[in-house]
Amino acid sequence: MPDWDKQRTSLMAFTETVFLMNTGAPFVVNWHHRAICNALLRVFLGRTSRLIINIPPRYSKTELAVVNFIAWAIGHYPDSEFIHASYSKRLAANNAYKCRALVKSPIYQQIFPDVQLKDDSKAKDEWRTTAGGVVYATGAEGTITGYGAGKVRGGFGGALIIDDPHKAAEAESDVMRQNVIDWYQSTIESRLNRQDTPIIVIMQRLHQEDLAGWLLDGGTGEQWELLKIPALDDQDRPLWPFKHSRDDLLRMRDANPYVFAGQYLQEPAPREGGMIKSAWLRRYTSLPPNPIRIVQSWDTAYKADQLNDPSACTTWHEYADGWYLTDVFVRRMEYPALKRQVILQAEKHKPHAILIEDKASGQSLLQDLRSNTRLPLIPCKPEADKITRLSAVSSLFEAGQVFLPERADWLKAYESELFLFPRGKHDDQVDSTSQALSWMERRARGRVPLVAGERVFR
Repeated sequence: MPDWDKQRTSLMAFTETVFLMNTGAPFVVNWHHRAICNALLRVFLGRTSRLIINIPPRYSKTELAVVNFIAWAIGHYPDSEFIHASYSKRLAANNAYKCRALVKSPIYQQIFPDVQLKDDSKAKDEWRTTAGGVVYATGAEGTITGYGAGKVRGGFGGALIIDDPHKAAEAESDVMRQNVIDWYQSTIESRLNRQDTPIIVIMQRLHQEDLAGWLLDGGTGEQWELLKIPALDDQDRPLWPFKHSRDDLLRMRDANPYVFAGQYLQEPAPREGGMIKSAWLRRYTSLPPNPIRIVQSWDTAYKADQLNDPSACTTWHEYADGWYLTDVFVRRMEYPALKRQVILQAEKHKPHAILIEDKASGQSLLQDLRSNTRLPLIPCKPEADKITRLSAVSSLFEAGQVFLPERADWLKAYESELFLFPRGKHDDQVDSTSQALSWMERRARGRVPLVAGERVFR
């Protein structure tokens, strides 16, 4: 008789074995399959109880994270209680039925011989083990009466697994998205038999304010572990060439950039926006010597809670041909940490001027820093709304006077916010940018007088 220890201890090995036995073909394993299995193993071992997996459609997510994971986990703990939900009850029921068929299969019974189904477990959307385990399937927005996820005992006892809670065709509807979020709050959270019963959300991103976006933005006040798997990496290398080649993916991206950004790159973007066009930007690989001045611009917020906006600082080098963005710092911080970061960022870049909005949170910051430091602080009075302020400096972008680096760790997040404004979720880096460019452009034209404390090149 074969030794099945590897299949019992490894979800990936279990997947490869049952796939081969059921289809007659080997499972083409890619790194993302192992990453998903490792994330699910952390859930199984109790190392994380809130997991989000964002991955393109048809990349084995349901097979691994729903069908195989439930069957494999029940093999270890036959009394586990699972609830599985999807945007369609029929789809969720089919997944539960596939899992049931797997548990009944001869190969599974050889790997986990102690797992037996109850004789009356014939429904697609619900089945039970003789040890008291249960798998129940439902649709998003559906009611869940009389069922709970997770065993009231120590160790792993089941999970609540949500696979694609939004229907792609309905993701643009504010009402339909909110219905799913309301369902999660009113129904899902009340179905946990223990507070630490794991919740796993597996989905392609469809909108900035879909369920995954809402959860990651602190919608429930919980911390979520995120496994983000884009179809193309930063160098446009394909995730799984067996599934889609680089050329395939680039063609799909060019055909519908909006859909591709969400479903395949896991970076959902609104359909509108675009005050600043990417074609307007110029790039640099290395900074020219001897800048006219170095300027830092702060958009400040005080609270570190995820529901509040972060503080953002952009650092600029000014030259005769324009303004070069050299660094971006973004973080949610309480006031003491914010004040320390202003000092640290100034020490890092040695700016000749530090711009801070002289309003609300910035006023206290200006007062404290003036009292305790000799930083070249420049108070800036906002003269209009955010859109008007960026519009006022958009001509600098269009004229090719704004330079961004070819590569930087912060570049993708900065460009995303800039190109999506005003339809994106955040605008802190944009506010910092418009403040900096407005001040520097007027300063270059002699329209801004020198301020006490400002450093000037001689």
